[in-house]
Order: sequence, then C-alpha cells, then structure tokens
Amino acid sequence: MFEHLFTPIKIGSMELKNRIGLPPMTVGYGQENGNVTDRHNSYYGARAKGGASLIMTESCAIHPDRKYGLHPLGLYDDAQIPSWENLAKEIQSYGAKVGCQLMDPGPEGMELLTGIQPVGPSAVLSRSVFRSLPREMTTGEVEAVVEDFAEAVRRARDAGLDCVQIHAAHGYAMVGSFMSPFFNKRTDRYGGSLENRLQFLLEIIEASRAKVGPDFPITLRMSGDERRTGGRTTQETQFIARTLAEAGVDSIEISGGVIPTVFHGVVPPQGTELALNAPYAKLIKEVVDIPIMCVGRINSPRLAEFVIATGEADMVSMGRALNADPDMPNKAAEGRLDEIRPCVGCNEGCIASVMKGIPARCIINTQAGREHEDFTTPAEQPKRIFVAGGGPAGLEAARLAAVRGHEVTLFESRDKLGGQVNLASVAPYKQETSQVIRYLAREVEKVGVNVELGKKLTPELVKKLKPDTVIVATGAKPIRPNSIPGIDGENVVSSWEVLGGTSKAALSGNIVIIGGGLVGCEVADFLADTEDNTGAVPTKVTMLEMQPRMAIEGIDEVRHLLMQRLHEKGVEMINNATVQEILDDGVIYTTPEGGEARVQGAEFIIVALGSQSVDELSEEIKTMVQEVHVTGDAQQVARILEATAGAAEIARHI
Repeated sequence: MFEHLFTPIKIGSMELKNRIGLPPMTVGYGQENGNVTDRHNSYYGARAKGGASLIMTESCAIHPDRKYGLHPLGLYDDAQIPSWENLAKEIQSYGAKVGCQLMDPGPEGMELLTGIQPVGPSAVLSRSVFRSLPREMTTGEVEAVVEDFAEAVRRARDAGLDCVQIHAAHGYAMVGSFMSPFFNKRTDRYGGSLENRLQFLLEIIEASRAKVGPDFPITLRMSGDERRTGGRTTQETQFIARTLAEAGVDSIEISGGVIPTVFHGVVPPQGTELALNAPYAKLIKEVVDIPIMCVGRINSPRLAEFVIATGEADMVSMGRALNADPDMPNKAAEGRLDEIRPCVGCNEGCIASVMKGIPARCIINTQAGREHEDFTTPAEQPKRIFVAGGGPAGLEAARLAAVRGHEVTLFESRDKLGGQVNLASVAPYKQETSQVIRYLAREVEKVGVNVELGKKLTPELVKKLKPDTVIVATGAKPIRPNSIPGIDGENVVSSWEVLGGTSKAALSGNIVIIGGGLVGCEVADFLADTEDNTGAVPTKVTMLEMQPRMAIEGIDEVRHLLMQRLHEKGVEMINNATVQEILDDGVIYTTPEGGEARVQGAEFIIVALGSQSVDELSEEIKTMVQEVHVTGDAQQVARILEATAGAAEIARHI
C-alpha cells in the first residue's frame, strides 16, 4: 500500500528511515531563556516515537533582541546548548532525526511585546496585525545578522542536532523580506535585482558552511508560489532553488503563500485544495538534484504516498496531521488506517490558539501538548457512568472514561451521533468536520461503550438504573429572542433548521439572515447564488449584524475565504444594524445613528443569533447519584476545541 512513503531517503549526510517529517509549527511551550523544556521533549518525542523520521522544531531565535513572540526557543547563547542536547537524545532514541528552524523575525518583530523597534531590509511597513514600522538596517548590521545565523547553525551542530532549516518563506521575517520586492528597496549589494535580494541568504549559507563544514545538513523553507499579484512566481523560485542548491543547501521544503495577505495559503484550512503546494514542489524538483519536501494540507498517509509516488516531492511534511495523531506513521505502516485520528484542517487548536498566545492543542487529540501527563491511568475504582448526549463532548468523555476502565453507557436522544457537528458539516467547505464524529463514534464502540440511540436520559431513568456518575453533555439550542416582534411568524426559521434540511427556506429566492456571526455567514454561503448562474435558481441574501464586522469570531484564514465567497455571491452585508421588528416580507432595523431602515421582499427570515446551553438534567439528579458533571455546550457554549478538552478533563479525573 505504501511502496514509497516508508522507504529511506538521504538529505546530505543524514539518512531518514521514511519520507514523513514534522515541519516547524509554533507550539508555545517555551520559557523566557529560550531553552527547550520538558514539555517540548514530550511533544516532539511522541511524534518521533510515533514513526515520523524527521522532527523539525518550531522556529528558533538567533538573537536575544529579535524574537518572534515572547518565549520562542533560542540558539543565540551557548548556555542553551545543553537543553537542545536533551531533545536530540530523546528524538534519536526512537530512530528519528531532529533539526530546528532558524528564524529572525526582522520587520515582523513584535514591538508591542518586546518594546524593541523591528529592523528589516527597508523601512517598509508590512500589513500584519503588529503594525510596526521597521528601521532599515545598515550594511554592517546585515552582515552581523549573517553571523548570528551562522553561529546558531554551529550551536545546533554542537548540540547534537542532525540538521537545521532556515526560514526563507512566505515573504516575511528577515530572510523572506530580503528576498521580497515588496519589502526590499535597498540600493547596496543586498537589494535591487532578484540576485541581489538573494545575496543575504547566500551569505548565511556560506558563513554557516564555514563553521560546520560540508557534512552538516542545511535545509530551508520557501514559498513555491507566493500567490499574490506582484509576488514571486514559480519560475523565479526555480531559479532561486537552483542557485541555493549550488550554494550548498541540502534540501528545500516547499510551502506557499505570503504573510499576512495570503495567510490561508500558508496554513490552508479545511475546504482548500489538498496537497496544494505539490504542483509547485514538482516544478522545483525538476530543476535541482537535492531532495524536495512538500508541506500544506497533506493530511493522510494515502495522500502522502500519492504525492511521493507521482514524483511531486521526495518527502512530505505533515504538521497538523501529526499534531492530531503522533502515531499516524506507525499506524499507517501497520495497516491500521481506521485508527488514525484525522486532521480536519479546522486550525482551531494548532493555529488559532497559538495566535492568541495559548499553547497548541487539537480538537480531536485532547492530549496534544500534554504528552507528559497520563490521560489513561486505570481508575482506582471502576464506576458505572452514564453520559447524556452524543456530540463531541459526550463522545470524548465516554471514550476516555471507558479507556480508564469504567463501565460507560451513552444516551443520545436523536437517532444519530454528532450533535451540532452534523449541522456544522453542511456548510460549504466544512464537510471534513464530520470526520470528528466518525472517528469518535468508532472509538467509543471499540472501547466498549454501550450507545443508546433515540433514547433520552431522564431523571426517571437515572433513578431506576442508579449509575455512580452522570456526565451531562446535552449541548445547546438556538437562541430565539421573544423581544423581537414578529419572531414567531411562519416565515421565521432558525439557521439550525436550514442546515438540518427541515426548512423550505433553502428553496426561496430572497431571504434575510438576522445575525452575521460565523454560523449566519456560513448559512449565507450555503444559500446565496447570483443570477449569473443560469443553471440554478438565484437566491438574494441580506444579512443584518449588530457588530461592525461579520463573522468576527471566525479563525482568520477561514474568515478571509468565507468573506471572499460572500462578496462574490453578492450577499448584502449590513453591519451595525439592530433588528426592531420582523415583517411578513422583511425586517425593520435601526442604524447606529438611530435612524430606521427596512429590508423588504424576503420570503423567509432566518435567525442566526447564536445558541444557549441546554441542561435539564443536572439539578434534578444531583441527589440521586454520587457525582454529576456538566460539560460541552451544556456547560458553556463554545467551539469543539473547548468541548472535547473539557470533557477529557472530566473523564480523566473520575
């Protein structure tokens, strides 16, 4: 089945046992001194033990005053070497190789966190959220940064690491901005032509080679295609790749996009093209004779095998997939594909959390980042546990409780498992979300949970069957405020009814959606169509939102693509609007200035004003059983990430 994926490969002098690598992903487990922590060792060690052949750590600072965030890893001081030695021993004990990504943030230095003005090739402001104006570096300062990189490479070698990767991708940070015509406006030897913009990186490679010799592998990451007007094309990347290979680079990892304008190309979310950088990797592979790695939406072993078998890349980097399941390579090699926890590309735990300063997690792997903790310790006293609700929280609680030796019965009032995930999977580009339920449902069956579909757990049933513990995970229901006149009209339906296929609103040609949060926008994406599509009935969609922006709670890269589609579909989005009344054919709303406006001609009004917790059980049964726990949306309405995490925390302590 995997004729190519599990064959060895050499990168310079380094031999890898298979073609699966963990790419650099910020995990947020660092400390102020830049040392590798025990938590890092456990996280990366789990992926090495799980079968990945190359572990590349998150980006690593090369200078104490130029850090990407407050507490990144560091290789700017010899005192940091011992902590890296510990990591190297941990990874190598499992037969894997380890490297670190070296990155200087350059113009992306976070002045609001560090208090230090960032520096870069030129005093050109990027469009990132950090919004700092960088200071243009002198020629001497550029040469000093070259030495910083070379010294960091030397320290990596001295620490026993097997290789390094230089971050030169996405048109940002120090190296990427020097290569970019958008940010590099210099007139010395480091600016102007493409070859001059490449000079900075070439000097880093030359200086590094002078310190570590020809046998220590130096790799780098860069974008195959920047995917923006005026950005670097694949043909230019081919030229750069060939130049770098001749300069002594041992391997190149091909990513795509630029930060921040094409961030969805850097960490492509669910619904985007699978293995989207593979065509670019193939074009680079055609012009060099060094191994080419490919990263980006390669989320399954079969897809990884396809990329390598078709000659698009020599090796695959599977970051989010390995975050979801560290044991994915071993499971694939042993033919246990159904046991692999799927990465659904939600970007909730691994990307969005880290962007908020929260350590990396995963919606489906509740132990991600907590490998040093034991989640599966057998219970001291096995109990009879009832779980009310078969959504992600209920399923995760049932699964983990059963793994720990408890006797678990799960009650789901509907005829299928999944809860709101069944609705969330209906919206365009969200179909992968359903894999969360497919995996958890299979797991609860495997560990012996008794699942009762179409059966609601009631106080009477609890009193009769006398469980030791009840976990209430009964989810939420849509909010339908009685304060809005007309909300009980026959023309008013909920977003849940539309996505659940129980409302004819989906057949109408003119609708109004009250609520422009993420769900409301996804419903609009689901329904809207313009008259340009002559093969379908056009549907005009008008959205009313009280906030100044639509889908404000959405993950950045997901929201960007969603807003793009809504604009393309002609959805009228009215912000800062407060609905006062629902009419038979529309709504009356007020503007921020207090004026009154109307939307008329609508056949249906769809209410998408969020949801509220449903817990009709816990209070009534608290005197009937030893312990009652409430989790998921039944406790507090949130994302799947919080639902599964909270459920796991309960189950591991019962």
